Amino acid sequence: MAKEKVSQSQLDGVQYRRAKLWQVILYAFNAFVGMSAYSLIGMASYTASIGFGIATAAIGVILTCTRILDGITDPLLAFLYDKVDTKFGKLRILLIGGYIIEALALWAMFDGLASKGFGSVVFILCYVVYVIGYTITNMTAQTLPAIMTNDPKQRPTVGVWVTAFNYLVPMALSIVLNMVLLPKFGGQFNQAYLAAAAKLCIGLGAFGTIMVCIGISAFDKPEYYKGVENHEPLRLKDMIDVLQHNKPLQAYIAAQSSDKIAQITASQAVITTLMSGILIGNMGLATMLSVISMLPSIIFAVFGAKYAGKHGSKKAIVFWTKICMVMAVILTVFFIVIDPRTIGKMGSISMILYVLLTLGFNGAKMCVTTADNSFMADIIDFELDRSGRYIPAVVTGTYSLIDKIISSFGALMATGAIAIIGYVNTVPQPTDELTTGVYVVTLCVSYGLPIIGWIITLLAMKNCSLDKEAMIEVQKRIAEKKEELAK
Repeated sequence: MAKEKVSQSQLDGVQYRRAKLWQVILYAFNAFVGMSAYSLIGMASYTASIGFGIATAAIGVILTCTRILDGITDPLLAFLYDKVDTKFGKLRILLIGGYIIEALALWAMFDGLASKGFGSVVFILCYVVYVIGYTITNMTAQTLPAIMTNDPKQRPTVGVWVTAFNYLVPMALSIVLNMVLLPKFGGQFNQAYLAAAAKLCIGLGAFGTIMVCIGISAFDKPEYYKGVENHEPLRLKDMIDVLQHNKPLQAYIAAQSSDKIAQITASQAVITTLMSGILIGNMGLATMLSVISMLPSIIFAVFGAKYAGKHGSKKAIVFWTKICMVMAVILTVFFIVIDPRTIGKMGSISMILYVLLTLGFNGAKMCVTTADNSFMADIIDFELDRSGRYIPAVVTGTYSLIDKIISSFGALMATGAIAIIGYVNTVPQPTDELTTGVYVVTLCVSYGLPIIGWIITLLAMKNCSLDKEAMIEVQKRIAEKKEELAK
């Protein structure tokens, strides 16, 4: 497999590098790594409270600080990415090593050291180790699409598979966690449930890591992850230079950070409990409805990829972001004019309408995600054209630093939101009473915050010049530089 040739295609006057379909699919298995950890870490508030006895208000502060640390480690570990270069390559070494660190930390946080009498210090240490492992795997994974293909028509296709898995994996996990495991442990987020969830998620992550390593093995060679000029050791000023002069990266940071903080806040387990368990009043049915509305919406990602391939990633982000905003407004009005408890009744008109509206909402978000994935690869190539250096880890690390510092406040915002309505020393449970405060906070966090994020996205993209035509010229200049270097 290591000697396998990577296919080429001739489009737009540029000889593009393309990956085979099976390689793209196996790369998309990275969703098992990222989404299983994402689903598990979304319950960090519960393990902090139940397993380590930390108060709700303190949990928000701790999770915010550790996510800021997560952002700081990304650009720092770009130096590690730059230095690793063995006879087995660098990509697989980083993916496997990072996941081992991440998995051990998650096991300790949710099972091994939880409910053993340890306090906040041990919890924080476990979270810090998790952040280091997650950063290594996530940073490496973000560089892979740009390494595997530079074809503007194939990059959105990579995004389709990534988007599909990124939604399917957490959907399947939510079914198992909320409809299979949770009832077995009395319908409560207790220590036994958290330990079982940890074992499941860690196992899925290990499976995903193996699949990704198989898929990218043909690209784990210096000719694919080095630039068009002699490579000098990375310095801190390289990151500052990227942030100052890569204008598309600046626009991407503004767009993604605003969207991410809304997504992280709304996806916290305490908020999903408010929505599914209290507002709708049926945790199991609400989970099933989310899955039902999500599965068909994956088809939207295919249309989103075709739109991005035809019009470019930037235009696709703008178009589908507008659709997301419209659907969020409609869903907010829907919850206002109906009794949300009727959604939790099987076969009701409210339930059917909720599924249809959520289908459109999720579909539009999938199209945005697909365009986002291909746009990051475009930004990496833009930097290669601008500076002559292929430093994808610096680009993704610089983005992650700013993104995570901003989005780190998501957990704090979630715990702060529930504290406002009375959850100061406890966390929401599906059996709690529906109050006006729960009603208002749930809608504001679930739909209001995303709308604000999308407004910022549209403003950022308005000032970004990296459209489809610009990317064709970027690839032509890169090809010319490589030809000159070869001579």
